[in-house]
Amino acid sequence: MTGNELREAYLQFFAEKKGHLRLPSASLIPENDPTLLMIGAGMAPFKPFFTGKMKPPRTRITTSQRCVRTGDIENVGRTARHQTYFEMLGNFSFGDYFKKEAIAWAWEFLTDVLELPKEKLWVTVYPKDDEAVSIWHEQPGFLQDHIVKLDDNFWEIGPGPCGPDSEIYIDLGEERGCGSPDCAVGCDCDRYLEIWNLVFTQFDRTEEGQYEPLEHKNIDTGCGLERLASVIQNKKTNFETDLLFPIIEYTSKISGVVYGENAEKDISLKVIADHTRSMAIMIMDGIMPSNEGRGYVLRRILRRAVRHGRILGIHDKFLEGAVETVVGIYGNASDFEELVDKKEYIKKVISLEEDRFAATLAQGMELLTAHMDDLRCEGKNILAGEIGFKLYDTYGFPWEVTNEILHENGMELDKIAFDRAMNEQRERARAARQENQRVAVPDLSGIDTVNLHVDSNAEESTVVAIWKDGALVEELHDGEEAGIILKETPFYAEGGGQVGDEGLLQSELGRIHVSNAKKLPDGTVYHIGYIEEGILRVHDRVSIKIDAAKKLSSARNHTATHLLQAALKHVVGAQVNQAGSLVTPERLRFDFSNFEPVTPLQLEEVERMVNEQILMAKSVVISQMELAKAKEMGAMALFGEKYGDVVRVVSVPDFSIELCGGSHVNNIGEIGIFKIISETGIASGVRRIEALTGKAALDYMNGKAATLAAAAQILKCRDDEVSEHIEAALAENKKMKCELSSFAKERALGDVDVLLSSKKQIGDIAVSIGVVEANDMDEIRKIADMMLDRLVDGVVILAANHEGKVNLVAKASANAVAKGIHAGNIVKAAAKIVGGGGGGRKEMAQAGGKDPSKMSDALREAEKMIAEQIA
Repeated sequence: MTGNELREAYLQFFAEKKGHLRLPSASLIPENDPTLLMIGAGMAPFKPFFTGKMKPPRTRITTSQRCVRTGDIENVGRTARHQTYFEMLGNFSFGDYFKKEAIAWAWEFLTDVLELPKEKLWVTVYPKDDEAVSIWHEQPGFLQDHIVKLDDNFWEIGPGPCGPDSEIYIDLGEERGCGSPDCAVGCDCDRYLEIWNLVFTQFDRTEEGQYEPLEHKNIDTGCGLERLASVIQNKKTNFETDLLFPIIEYTSKISGVVYGENAEKDISLKVIADHTRSMAIMIMDGIMPSNEGRGYVLRRILRRAVRHGRILGIHDKFLEGAVETVVGIYGNASDFEELVDKKEYIKKVISLEEDRFAATLAQGMELLTAHMDDLRCEGKNILAGEIGFKLYDTYGFPWEVTNEILHENGMELDKIAFDRAMNEQRERARAARQENQRVAVPDLSGIDTVNLHVDSNAEESTVVAIWKDGALVEELHDGEEAGIILKETPFYAEGGGQVGDEGLLQSELGRIHVSNAKKLPDGTVYHIGYIEEGILRVHDRVSIKIDAAKKLSSARNHTATHLLQAALKHVVGAQVNQAGSLVTPERLRFDFSNFEPVTPLQLEEVERMVNEQILMAKSVVISQMELAKAKEMGAMALFGEKYGDVVRVVSVPDFSIELCGGSHVNNIGEIGIFKIISETGIASGVRRIEALTGKAALDYMNGKAATLAAAAQILKCRDDEVSEHIEAALAENKKMKCELSSFAKERALGDVDVLLSSKKQIGDIAVSIGVVEANDMDEIRKIADMMLDRLVDGVVILAANHEGKVNLVAKASANAVAKGIHAGNIVKAAAKIVGGGGGGRKEMAQAGGKDPSKMSDALREAEKMIAEQIA
């Protein structure tokens, strides 16, 4: 079986033969779970169902979940199994079947469907789990002595649901082992490979450490697709399966490095294969390179891939071709349609990031070279670990690369200090994750959420639940804010980029302001309510009044967002795809893929096209239909949204059609006016447009008109003459700047003549040192250039006082540098005298300071340094 066939076989087995609901993989970006940076386990999207706080759509579910883990990224390529991206095949039971079925079905799939030899399979169990032992012994063909009891077979992460687990291993043969006579299941060698883990969630661990039996027991299984593929395809490592090896073949071809001939270079080939696949899937799921969070993880693995390409001798850009290979691997697989659709976009994002990293590498090398020069001047040969860590953290240099360059220059890295800095960063990251462990999801297991419903016409309802700080409460009082669930609600819940409705709830004893409405993972709508006065209790009857003006404003902006996307595709090109949006009553924000700014003329045309549609006053058509039919009609999907079999389609006839669950106007004429107020870049290949509609757009344009009128009054002209008068004023200003520049040049020439007339001879080097008048560092550098040109061969040291700040510049000729002059060290010493700092290269350096009263002392120190350097 290929990897894609193996995935399909697993999902079909549990969906068609064992009655599981087959769900697509969740995005790598967690939804409603701030404790996770990215999805790293098959069960992660179902956490609320396992805890019993939410009711699942079905009690049996099966998925192949996309996962990313980077905690041990340094091991990728060095072991047979470590990967950053992997797929976890899973079958889950939420209070339905338990150990008997889970064990039997795992055994059936492995031995009947995959036909793995039964005598090669081993299992581990928790020592006290006699029930699991008994069930394993009942499996047909199971060898009775192939059970190992291990204390580690108990799954728990702090308080909460937990329980024993049972792992399935396959014996890959003595030749894969370590040769030890004690080699057995649990050994660290590659002989016994874990391919399946069945977690029997049957206890609830309390804060006090007690294990209380769960009323509803759950099953959570995990089966690594890549591991299983390596077994089925008889490959020694995951990297040699058809899910990864084509990328290795591509990299091998362009680098000329043959896989299997050099262990160190094999590591680089594996790293590139793993990281390319990871970055392609991450970008597919909406993650963009950045300096924090998920974006930083993406940037880090991309840069690691580029660095390993350099190790293989690849100095040109190569990752776009690797992405083509990834798409080829997954092109026909279900759940990866977006990878094909976004292929060009993914390649462009990666290409831009490769360009950016090439520049960063150059900066890092310049920094490392400067530090090595400093070490030579100081007669040292050990680079501070903190500097090595900065090179790693900021410029992407692994410590091995830094150390290699240092060794070539007779130096080494302080690895102890480097590791200390690395550990400090890990502790900060760990503390940040722990700080983010608060999830305000209540336990709704006792609430009948099935009979809650949304009714856009509801004017009254009953309070079903109230919770505060994640815990259910019976009542709220003046000044308290909490989540509130109503039996019927007309509130639109935040989703698809649109914020939830606002409004008021009025009970017999209280008045509650609702600032937003949101959805829990199971679809339950809840309201964020603030008690303005009185009290609110569970079971209270409330009257409901939605803020109609704000709801209509949000609807205007949401419908206008659809019109905007259609117009952008028409004017800018079909490559425009939504990359995020925000719809509020005040404005709309639309993020989209495009690799260059939208020109002013294009923006003008987009705005004209949208307003032209608004003037046509077409009715907005909203209908329900099957997803396949909607796609046939050309309906566009919202960024980051997942859809069921039946979808809601929102269309403006002959112009726009999208899948959308948001609120919209009935007729686009209700939008009134559409006005773009900004277009900016927010990430590699992602642009952002902000726009206004209705009264907000009218107020904005009236404000612009008032500003124009005020400018006309100041310039004493008509409104339509403002541009002409501004151009005249700018021309006059430019003329004055030229005159001032000419005066400054003449003044500088005078300073040059005076300073050169008093030049000194230190050893056999001509030196000119002094104070000049200059308004900024650029001006003082130009004066230094003129002086060195006139001096021909020597050293120039200049200081200037501008607005209470000191600027220092040092320049040296090539001959002076050859005789030992280092401008950077001279300036660094002088800057300390005036309370500042700086430095630079041997031939040119600059610095700043805060104490102009000590400029003369600083120049004397510079002169002293020159004498010492050529002594």
